[in-house]
Amino acid sequence: MEHRIAFIGFGTVGQGLAEILHKKRDYLKEKYDFDFRVVAVSDPIKGSTCNPDGLDIPKLLELAKSNRIGEYPEGESGWNSLQTIEASTADIIVEATPTNLNTGEPGLTHIRAAIAAGKHIATTNKGPFVVAGKDLIASAKERGVILRYEGTVLSGTPSLSLTLEALQGIQISCIRGIVNGTTNFILTLMEQGKSYDEALKEAQRLGYAEANPTADVEGWDAAAKAIILANLVMDGDIHLRDIEREGITHLTLDDIAKAKSEGKRWKLIAHIEKKRGKIKARVKPEKLPLDDPLAQIMGVTNALTISTDDLGDITIIGPGAGRKETGFALLADILAIHRVLAISKASEPTPPEGEPSEGEEGSPEEPADETPEEGLNEYEDIL
Repeated sequence: MEHRIAFIGFGTVGQGLAEILHKKRDYLKEKYDFDFRVVAVSDPIKGSTCNPDGLDIPKLLELAKSNRIGEYPEGESGWNSLQTIEASTADIIVEATPTNLNTGEPGLTHIRAAIAAGKHIATTNKGPFVVAGKDLIASAKERGVILRYEGTVLSGTPSLSLTLEALQGIQISCIRGIVNGTTNFILTLMEQGKSYDEALKEAQRLGYAEANPTADVEGWDAAAKAIILANLVMDGDIHLRDIEREGITHLTLDDIAKAKSEGKRWKLIAHIEKKRGKIKARVKPEKLPLDDPLAQIMGVTNALTISTDDLGDITIIGPGAGRKETGFALLADILAIHRVLAISKASEPTPPEGEPSEGEEGSPEEPADETPEEGLNEYEDIL
């Protein structure tokens, strides 16, 4: 089965996916019967181009380096993101624009436009799900659109497919974890003797922290991920303003040393728990005993411990950020979309041997007393 993919946003994450798709094209076709064409790219900085016959990925990546995607030969340029979503021939929209935790934009508008156009979506954008996650999922379901968002929590580490799919039938009472690699890296260096300021500078030098690190070090990024887990995994109704949030900026080397003397270790923990039927969430530094699996997570690695009724505690560990890692999250979502559509296609009835399928020459004419509207209504449930 061939899919037509449009990228909305072609920064680090989008390019990471493009590189994986190009590298693994033959493998994906052989292993999963997944074939694809990239038919459009729209990025406000790098430019836009569209060609229904397909775009060459290496050429796109090369043009992206100098923000010249609009100069792609044999492509129609100048389309904005909404025009690309609505008018391109894509059946899968990859939404990979920057996150805004307050408004969800521009991703929120992009996802709503794709749903309205009946196009499936894979995204790593946290903002839309922090602001309106349940509404988006309900709208997609109503329109028969597949909406996937694995990379919004732990990047390519499959936290959402684990909790929402692999653990179906399990009741989850608590999720707690390290969901921000930047702060975990800083705390790791502080345990090695560096001050907070020294550790932050090193994180910035290595590209783990932004020039303005507030979203990470003050716990906003972790809070956003906690909201997604609380609302979309544990069926809560929590807003960003509702979360008890505390960052790591106040921690000192004395705090680190004292915890070590107690046989404990500081970690910034996102904690979501169901108590007396209500979901509560918080993000704050906690001193964990060293026998806690989360206490052993060092560097930029992320982890979640999921407390369940039938399986006890399950801990998943893996990378929570990165070009390739987040690109893989998008690939996993695209393959999930492909799998659902392939199953749906395989289940479609085929005409008996010797009879033409619908639309072929020789098909029976529509009965004269059946209006087009009546014929459509007969299949409303399928559509």
